[in-house]
Amino acid sequence: QGAVKRQALYACSTCTPPGAEPAGICLACSYECHGTHRLFELYTKRNFRCDCGNSKFKNLQCKLLPEKGKVNSGNKYNDNFYGLYCTCKRPYPDPEDEIPDEMIQCIVCEDWFHGRHLGAVPPESGDFHEMVCQACMKHCHFLWAYASCLAGKEIPPLTKANSLEDAGIVQKVEENEEQKKEIKKESGGEHHDTKEEKQSEQFNEPSTSSGSACPEFLNTYSYCCKFLQKFPMEIAETTSEFSFCKLKELQSKPFVKKDTATFWPSNWRSKLCTCEDCLKMYSELEVQFLTDEYDTVLAYENKGTSDQETERRDPLMDTLNSMNRVQQVELICEYNDLKTELTDYLRRFADEGTVVKREDIQHFFEEFQSRKRRRTDRMQYYCS
Repeated sequence: QGAVKRQALYACSTCTPPGAEPAGICLACSYECHGTHRLFELYTKRNFRCDCGNSKFKNLQCKLLPEKGKVNSGNKYNDNFYGLYCTCKRPYPDPEDEIPDEMIQCIVCEDWFHGRHLGAVPPESGDFHEMVCQACMKHCHFLWAYASCLAGKEIPPLTKANSLEDAGIVQKVEENEEQKKEIKKESGGEHHDTKEEKQSEQFNEPSTSSGSACPEFLNTYSYCCKFLQKFPMEIAETTSEFSFCKLKELQSKPFVKKDTATFWPSNWRSKLCTCEDCLKMYSELEVQFLTDEYDTVLAYENKGTSDQETERRDPLMDTLNSMNRVQQVELICEYNDLKTELTDYLRRFADEGTVVKREDIQHFFEEFQSRKRRRTDRMQYYCS
């Protein structure tokens, strides 16, 4: 299948010992080609193609797919392929480490780290979805702007008012309660604005004094104001979606960079900006996968669970569920008749110790269909 989006991988220290080129093998090859070898479990990695039997394996040919390319240039390797993990480059489990600690995988480099070697203490409640290690936070420095907003809370969305204001279209007019009361007193009573008058307050009206603006400009400006008054929400949504960068808005606010790992809540990736500039930046940093919701380990595990449930599903029950009550009863009766007659028919071969041949099965179904037709022909239908 080429480079699989995400799959479980193993490294074989028997075939590729320390000093040899690192190589990774898929789950199927770990059973079929390396069943008696010493393996390291790598858990899952993204965009990887099985190396089993290629040029990295001197005396081994893959039993499942012998015709393989010599190298997989798209694969990425690290010390995990030699059974070493974390910044301390120790095996897991480590027989010399007496400190109880959990290993956490970085979702960028996909290495595994001891909790105590991350520069920051993982949340005690375990209430985080993914982790980015210290080195990857330096590489993906833009994440610090998001981290400042995602420390226990969601990234605030771009407001429509702010979006229009940044574009120079809307001038916000804020009045406190005292100002409103003064206006009411001066007018001698409550002032009732029409809908059009309230909306016109949001826009800068040009001067109408002689020589201040040409008639063509005034007509054009008036038309634009009326258009914005009529479709303010649509304009705001379009402007927010296509013209503004969430990252730039976050970077305009104060945030702190630290030399630590970061811990992220669920669905945080959906909060990342996907404007043209940000997508280009992701590509340059080779982290395009951050915006892919199916890249996560959780999505991989959910897909595996769904596939297992599909495999365990009974085709007969699926067929029954698609039928009405009468059809279900008829199918169950026919199925029970077939099962009973086929069991009795095959028992004779078992008692005689003879082999069941293709012709015998064909003969059984021909007789079964013939008996069924005779039963149907004898049925009488009455109309009330």
